[in-house]
Amino acid sequence: MLRVALLADTHGALDPRIAALVAECDLVVHGGDIGSAGVLEALRPRSGRVVAVRGNNDLPGQWPAADRERLGGLAERDGLELPGGLLAVEHGHQALPAAHRHAVLRRRYPQARAILYGHSHRLVLDREARPWVLNPGAAGRARTYGGPSCILLNIAGADWSLEVRRFAP
Repeated sequence: MLRVALLADTHGALDPRIAALVAECDLVVHGGDIGSAGVLEALRPRSGRVVAVRGNNDLPGQWPAADRERLGGLAERDGLELPGGLLAVEHGHQALPAAHRHAVLRRRYPQARAILYGHSHRLVLDREARPWVLNPGAAGRARTYGGPSCILLNIAGADWSLEVRRFAP
């Protein structure tokens, strides 16, 4: 089985309980608003592989000066071919209007099995249609709406299942 940690919206502070979960995963995918290179360095999955995209707050003026080179290497959108399908990743702030964000994302990535986005800080598992639209909520301290959270994507062959992990604030 392949275990993938899906998270977003750390804004420079990764909750240590989520960091501990990531250490038990094979891969981690961050949906943007990272906040610093220190957050990326704190993400240590078993494979060492971290995929991350820039969010609307991942701007040079908002990152520590020493981290800005790392920020320049991050794309606005990415996709990972995983067993059983494509996981598309973007922060979601450009998928407007917000009231129709899931429809916009589904039109943008019709070939995906699932889409990971952040931005709203709200945990959402929309599996009503394909592709699934997933927002892991905030994995840091800012606006966690019930506590820091992430999603664990478990892949066995072509079968995908999701586990929500939310911690007390």
